Amino acid sequence: MRRVIRAWMPHAALLSGLLAGLPGAALAQQQQQQQQGPNSTPAGAIQSVTVTSTRDPVDKSYRKMIRGMERFEREHALAPQATLHFRLLPRARSVDMHGITLKVVGDHVTVPVPVADDNSFTLPRNAQALREDAAVIANRKTTSMTWRAVVTTPGLPPDTRRLGDLRLECLVGMEAGLVSNSSPLFGWISNALTTPEQVCNNPDGNFLFFTERPLFSVTLHAGDRSEVLPFHMLYAGGDQTPDMLPYCDCQVLLDRTYYAPIWDRSWPDDTLVSFEYMADAQVPTPATTPAPASGAAQ
Repeated sequence: MRRVIRAWMPHAALLSGLLAGLPGAALAQQQQQQQQGPNSTPAGAIQSVTVTSTRDPVDKSYRKMIRGMERFEREHALAPQATLHFRLLPRARSVDMHGITLKVVGDHVTVPVPVADDNSFTLPRNAQALREDAAVIANRKTTSMTWRAVVTTPGLPPDTRRLGDLRLECLVGMEAGLVSNSSPLFGWISNALTTPEQVCNNPDGNFLFFTERPLFSVTLHAGDRSEVLPFHMLYAGGDQTPDMLPYCDCQVLLDRTYYAPIWDRSWPDDTLVSFEYMADAQVPTPATTPAPASGAAQ
């Protein structure tokens, strides 16, 4: 175990450097552009929501998200005991993740979507919203948040996920069009991989998963087999630059990201993925050499 920890210590230092890499001026500009306060409507203005005036890249297609829910039902065998919900995560340090509101908005229909304290939600079905190709709209600005499907099997040990759940998360998330990291220069998911099957069944799919706290290591467990994920499967690969980070939806959650081998069928769906967090890691202190006794030969 100590050999593993010593091997990871330089990786932790590299991650720290990556997280500190964004220039202060760029961060300040992001804070100004990405934060939208709850009182941004001018005094006396009529408050309304229409697709044509407020639809924004941070918003999602209602039809696509419903297709993601249908994909969950079709592929439920990957996680037969699991439930599905969606969750909002921050992309900018300045974004206020409290008090977020969601609506499904079409040409002639508006459906409120309750958001839980952890910014998770389930999407109601509405035939009129489907016909009108409605949008799921949040009261936050472009690139301020990312969206994820969350597939959860109950009763797992603490700080673990199930690999079949993660496989289904990827399929649902891609079907629903949730990944918010597209860029002509820095595409995290290759433009050549265009379908959920291509992304989720390919080692180059680069579909990111997130944990609740900064990661130290990730280990797979299947029966008597176990394996610690290599560094290149943590922190979005660990090779980001300040120019690249704004185009990844891991932007401010870099230390909570990992790739899971969802494409590798040698790991069964019941494989447990366990997490060790930075705050809990047992990092040994360097051994010290005792000073020679007084009068000892030098």
